[in-house]
Amino acid sequence: MYKMGIDMKTKLYNSMVQMFFPLRCPVCDDIVRPQGEKICKDCIKDLKLLTPPWCLRCGKKLAEDGELCADCKSRKHEFVRGRALYEYGSAAASIYRFKYGKRQEYADFFGEEIVRYLGDFMRNIHPDALIPIPLHKKRLAKRGYNQAALLARAVGKYSGVAVNENILARVKNTTPLKLQNPSERQNNLKKAFNIVENDVKLNTTVIIDDIYTTGSTIDEAARVLKEAGVQKIYFITLACGAGL
Repeated sequence: MYKMGIDMKTKLYNSMVQMFFPLRCPVCDDIVRPQGEKICKDCIKDLKLLTPPWCLRCGKKLAEDGELCADCKSRKHEFVRGRALYEYGSAAASIYRFKYGKRQEYADFFGEEIVRYLGDFMRNIHPDALIPIPLHKKRLAKRGYNQAALLARAVGKYSGVAVNENILARVKNTTPLKLQNPSERQNNLKKAFNIVENDVKLNTTVIIDDIYTTGSTIDEAARVLKEAGVQKIYFITLACGAGL
């Protein structure tokens, strides 16, 4: 089920494509060196993988050993558990370009790295589908793509898990969450999502998004999915901030 990697024919094809359409490095944003790779050899170290201790619920990095971060101790989440790939500070600039700077090509590298380092997490879950957090149609039209959907497709490509982009729709064009406190985020996201499919036949799903902060977006999406009959909802994001 989890493919982990690509064959030699695919690598050769990718190398030929890069001769005419060279990839940009997710870290330095220059043309990737050496050719045929997805990230510059010297840049790999700049992306800091999220390592223990982390919150056993949301995956935030903890300053000291413990089970839950302060946020997860004080509030009930709709998801079972989640993990992130990188410490936010090391990946913030890269994620910003991926999200707003038309660097859609970063998705393939990020997706492969998620499966490489969070593959065991996914295998233990046995998800029926990956579900990207959707964009509102107005924001999608302005941006031109949904970075969460690109990421989910890449994770699906390397893991073999199906991607369902049609089950969830964003029906409320929420204001930017980065300018709001946790309470404002939660209120802003109420009734932000709707189920599109009439008959949801999924037991376990993994929500895919770029950043986990307070969990308000993941919680609201998970709440709607649970109302539609999904039993267990997990999440994976590219990065998250530190917990306490």
